[in-house]
Amino acid sequence: MNSAYIVGVGMTSLGRHLDKSVKQLSKIAIDAALADAGCTKEAIDVAWFSNTRQGVMEGQYGIRGQCALRAYGFEGLPIINTDNACVSSTTGLNQAVAYVRAGMADVALVVGTEKMNYPEKRELMFEAFKGAMDRELGEEQLRQSIALVADMPLPPEAMTDTGERSIFMDAYAAGARYHMMKYGLTQRQLAAVAAKNHWHASMNPLSHYKTPRTIEEVLADRLVAWPLTRAMCAPISDGAAAIIVCSKEALARFNRKRAVQVLATALASGVIHAPDDTERKVARLAALKAYELAGVGPDDVSLAEVHDATAFGEIKHTEALGLCPAGDGGLLAESGETKLGGRVPVNPSGGLIAKGHPVAATGAIMIHELVTQLRGEAGERQVAGARIAAASNGGGSYDGEEAVSATTILGKA
Repeated sequence: MNSAYIVGVGMTSLGRHLDKSVKQLSKIAIDAALADAGCTKEAIDVAWFSNTRQGVMEGQYGIRGQCALRAYGFEGLPIINTDNACVSSTTGLNQAVAYVRAGMADVALVVGTEKMNYPEKRELMFEAFKGAMDRELGEEQLRQSIALVADMPLPPEAMTDTGERSIFMDAYAAGARYHMMKYGLTQRQLAAVAAKNHWHASMNPLSHYKTPRTIEEVLADRLVAWPLTRAMCAPISDGAAAIIVCSKEALARFNRKRAVQVLATALASGVIHAPDDTERKVARLAALKAYELAGVGPDDVSLAEVHDATAFGEIKHTEALGLCPAGDGGLLAESGETKLGGRVPVNPSGGLIAKGHPVAATGAIMIHELVTQLRGEAGERQVAGARIAAASNGGGSYDGEEAVSATTILGKA
């Protein structure tokens, strides 16, 4: 298989960018990626643009990439739009790598941009989350997930209506309760994940949140959907990220010493399986496919960025990547092995929980962190000796798990 390399990455800070448009956020990320790669926009042969919310929130249902990228000055080249829930920009990267490997282009650009904070449209924004579920079947599928844990004893606070939240928090809470019932996951282990990621984010200047939180502070925060507290859940963030990918033939145009090789990029959708069949869960299918393509295994991974839209998301994605046996994700987090300085740091960026979660941009932002780490440029959150890095990115909700999952494996060139 022909090689593909990431030669440029860039991103905005994450947070509430009320004064910036989708076009403006995109420009900041693209400017940073081009500068990082040391090239101009004329070097780009093809581009992917990823966004999920602009249609609902602004009425820009089509040609989002043409609008954002032509405003930047890209003309003539193919522009492909990808909307694949939280895996949108990882899907763009998957396609860009395939395009480059097929010899259809030398240099490709992937941009993920999401503007989610519109104070005057807050109810509409929460409604938009339902668009990443099956609108015909999704609510019934959620009821079935909750029914799996109907016999589980719950504390009194679990019965409280905590008010405004996205429907995905109920889905994650149901998954966490099933893991508690099946494997003994504890709320304190979930808090350990969140506290770790808030600490990591305090060292990331681009994070939405930068204040460290202790396990006790995480547990004491406002309940969202038991067992998840607010500090265990990703904020609603605006932001953008851009990635520049090139072929082996084009690598001579760039600084090879800072290039990162794409060892594998794999997408998977779900299959019918029993709730406890961990080998057939969608994130596991994507991970197994990626390891096979890359010719590496979990023991080779130096660090990982995983989809912790809630703390439970990190638990299930570390298990899917094989960083621990199925059912042991809580024990792994509690052991300290996933903290900076541990055996395999997970979410050194701060993860979605603290760094932020601008939906369509999230996958590209994960890749930004992995590239930064493999280059040895992550500053005080640098993972020592990082050589192979993995990202496990999930999106949407279907039948008790993500609707789509992507695993990307990168290595030092």
